[in-house]
Amino acid sequence: MAFYATVIIMTAIQIHLCERLRQLGFSRNSQIKLYGSQFELVGDPLVINDDVVFVDALERKSGQSCRVRIPLNIVRMATEQASQTYAA
Repeated sequence: MAFYATVIIMTAIQIHLCERLRQLGFSRNSQIKLYGSQFELVGDPLVINDDVVFVDALERKSGQSCRVRIPLNIVRMATEQASQTYAA
């Protein structure tokens, strides 16, 4: 059985976006409530494209692992802040 690793290359702004999202509480070992469920985050944000960012989590009630999409309004706010930081 072959194992293939996926490499994701992020732009400088996407790296700053991940840093900003971690500062906002979307970081490993944080607990958040989204979409009516509580999650314990087990990973850091993963940028798929400029508007789609996921974070790996455990749903507290079921203990099931999942990938949770960070809401678009939070991603856009963090992107704007990251862009301003990157430009400075």
